[in-house]
Amino acid sequence: MPYHKLKVVQQSYDLALRVHKLTLNFPKIEQYALAQQLRSSSKSISVNIVEGMGKQESQKEVSRYLRIALGSCDETRMWVQFAKDLEYLSHDDFQLLSDQYCEVGKMIRGLLKRYSHL
Repeated sequence: MPYHKLKVVQQSYDLALRVHKLTLNFPKIEQYALAQQLRSSSKSISVNIVEGMGKQESQKEVSRYLRIALGSCDETRMWVQFAKDLEYLSHDDFQLLSDQYCEVGKMIRGLLKRYSHL
């Protein structure tokens, strides 16, 4: 399936944009630490899904990239928790991101079931 038709790609991309914008407001001391880690992991999700979907001739390769995307999703959720606990994110922003990354993780797991034997 072409990646641009996947809801998970669009949703994870939109979330990465939101995270990027939110982290621009983090304290200066965090711009090269927590903010950068959060931006990087959030962008990695959609990028790895897209790269995996481009390798559809090999289910093993698709599965590998989807697993990387899932790991990045979990990593992002942890960075979001750090940002909330350090009071860089509001409760509402935290809840929205947490819920949406949970949903993205479910969608990635669904793709994994389709492309591998879990």
